[in-house]
Amino acid sequence: MNITIRQLKVFLEVATQQNFTQAAKILHLTQPAVSMQIKQLEEVTGTSLLTKAGRKIQLTDAGHEMLILSRNVLQQIDQTEQHLKQITEGHQGRLKLVVASTVSAVATKMLASFNELYPAMHISFDVTNREGLIEQLENSEADIVLMGQPPENLNLFTIAFMDNPLVVISSPNHPLAKQQNLASVNQLLEHGFVVRESGSGTRKAMERFFNEHNKTLKTNMEMNSNDAIKQSVEAGLGLGVASIHTLEHELKENRLKIIEAEGFPLRRSWYLVQRKDKRLSPLAEKFRGYVLQQARKIAPII
Repeated sequence: MNITIRQLKVFLEVATQQNFTQAAKILHLTQPAVSMQIKQLEEVTGTSLLTKAGRKIQLTDAGHEMLILSRNVLQQIDQTEQHLKQITEGHQGRLKLVVASTVSAVATKMLASFNELYPAMHISFDVTNREGLIEQLENSEADIVLMGQPPENLNLFTIAFMDNPLVVISSPNHPLAKQQNLASVNQLLEHGFVVRESGSGTRKAMERFFNEHNKTLKTNMEMNSNDAIKQSVEAGLGLGVASIHTLEHELKENRLKIIEAEGFPLRRSWYLVQRKDKRLSPLAEKFRGYVLQQARKIAPII
């Protein structure tokens, strides 16, 4: 059946008012125009939908079925219009956010406060290592990526949104934790490091630092996540290097110490990254702006 939305609206109003004239006034139509819409609807359905009972209009059995259909269809259309408006204005929608493991604590805080503003959003939140981040950027799977140094071989929009100082950490009982003097580069290397996997942003920053001091970073223990680094250092397996933003709880609970060391903290930044050829939804655009405006307030340097 080729039923139009206009016909359903007119029929619903006539059925509700039980009067053509009153329905015409409410719809801002002439009575002949209302009558024409009802006639066309009855021709399409092949049956009578209304009967006259004196001055009032009554529904036939088919009319009652059409009334149910009209209400359901028009209600669904209204709901869809409202949802589309919400999506267009960025009040609801979907966002795929992918972050480096070192950014996850800050990203979680940002999402929590953003969710208070836009509770109807649907977020896919993925925490992964640098290799996983680059893969999702290459495949255009992520809307927004929060990471350390972005890759240079992709067509990307990148902007630094927060300073990310890297500090040397140890267990509270480590000899360097009790030392009052600034730890030298040689002292750091003597005690050894637990490091991230090869290719990670933190690992590259460490290697670059020691190379600049004509030293070689040697280690016999690698971990594939920031949490694993912190747990290993806490257990006394060696020194570590981590973002100061990820240490809030461990420092407050005296499970880790920051070592004052020569050349540290290493000054780095976190970046918001997106593909230039990927169009963001209105919600994703709002989140992007929120990150750039609010990141420092949400996760201040400890």
